[in-house]
Amino acid sequence: MFSSIRLIILVNVLLLSGCGEAPRDNLRFGLSSRPVTLDPRYATDAASTRINRLLYRRLVDFDDAFKAIPSLASWERLAPTRYRFRLGTEGRTFHDGSRLGARDVKATYDSLLAPKTASPHRSSLENIERMKVIDDDTVEFHLRRPDVLFPGRLVVGILPAPGIVSGHPFHSRPLGSGEFEFLAWPEEGVLRLGRLADGQTLEFVHVPEPTVRALKLLRGEIDMLQGDLPAELVAWLAERPELSLQRGQGSGFAYLGFNLGDPLTGQLPLRKAIAHALDRPAIIRYLLRGAARPASALLPPDHWAGHKELPVLAHEPARARELLGTAGFDAAHPPRISYKTSSDPFRIRLATVIQHQLAAVGIDVRLQSYDWGTFYGDVKAGRFQMYSLAWIGIQMPDIFRYAFHSAAMPPDGANRGRLQNTRVDRLIEAAEVAPSLEQQAAYYRELQALLLQELPYVPLWYEDNVFVSRREVQGYRLARDGNYDGLKQAMRQ
Repeated sequence: MFSSIRLIILVNVLLLSGCGEAPRDNLRFGLSSRPVTLDPRYATDAASTRINRLLYRRLVDFDDAFKAIPSLASWERLAPTRYRFRLGTEGRTFHDGSRLGARDVKATYDSLLAPKTASPHRSSLENIERMKVIDDDTVEFHLRRPDVLFPGRLVVGILPAPGIVSGHPFHSRPLGSGEFEFLAWPEEGVLRLGRLADGQTLEFVHVPEPTVRALKLLRGEIDMLQGDLPAELVAWLAERPELSLQRGQGSGFAYLGFNLGDPLTGQLPLRKAIAHALDRPAIIRYLLRGAARPASALLPPDHWAGHKELPVLAHEPARARELLGTAGFDAAHPPRISYKTSSDPFRIRLATVIQHQLAAVGIDVRLQSYDWGTFYGDVKAGRFQMYSLAWIGIQMPDIFRYAFHSAAMPPDGANRGRLQNTRVDRLIEAAEVAPSLEQQAAYYRELQALLLQELPYVPLWYEDNVFVSRREVQGYRLARDGNYDGLKQAMRQ
């Protein structure tokens, strides 16, 4: 496999050998997916969300343990349903020179809550009953019910109120108060921002094919890229003297999901057999080239609500066969399961390895790969027995309601496996009304232990973040959640 990667690269080098060098004035960042929108009220894809962090300031951010911390504003809880936010001095100037104030904060969140805006973030903010501007630096949020997680929900970039009223096209001409300002979007695959601190131009270039993206980096046509590379390609790039590579632990959670309404995958013994048939350490070592760590729960153990004591489900083929026997399966009557994945070549290789490991204990798996739109549409619609996906950039533990509560089945949430478990529901609901983060964390740890027993997901691993650049690019630092904040300091030496 590794030699085939080298061959593909060599062929592409020959094909691209006639291309000229790109100008060296801009810093160029290669993207696997282009941003969909530069309006933070609508951004949900990774590229849009990460780029919007550079353009806009938000009231609240997160620390390394994913606890909410002040960004634009600090806060105090005046009552269980009343929060007062006071704006600081940093980030208070929009890129058109106007000043960011409490009225802009209120206008932004009024817009997010307005049904006509149709923001995908509205559901996480519906607990807001009303807002009150106290003065230019202070705004109060009044809630319908207590929520100790509330500050962590205020992470949408603040827009200027006059632009909201006039219908300014923020999606294509963003206007924020972040460290970068919008310069141009001259074509669909090229976006230019300017760094306010020193005037450096940053260019995001969409190059969807990973091998081509790597070749452009080698040729100096782009200066850096992050993630979305096959492990073999990362290993090859790491050998190149003209490049520099950084790895860091990530929080992206990879898993196998199941349709719990299916006669086969709805059986807990079968899901447990699948969990024990998987050799995670071998997959991480040989397929992911060590760029991951085994997972036991959706939240990493160093999250403030994570569970450090949860065991990693061991590779125990004998135990897997025993579980299959208790479910009535044997060599003459094996379980036959359809496994859906995307048509990405790496995801197909991963699915093939999982197929092989399950076959070794007597589980017959039929692979079905589709383009991303078809695959994801099937997952959301529940048209699957088993599939593999990953949750990326999770910070708030309210993800458990969205992913596992019985009231969160699509289209009202992401309980795509149709889990209906009263104990799960009760723990989620108890956590949501807990009066402190400590008590909330205790409920979430109990919930994660229960989910490891019930296995609506089989946890796989947390994939590392990888950043590769030309050696002359210095100052970039990887973030745990994969954001692009390192671009605030990156420069060419």
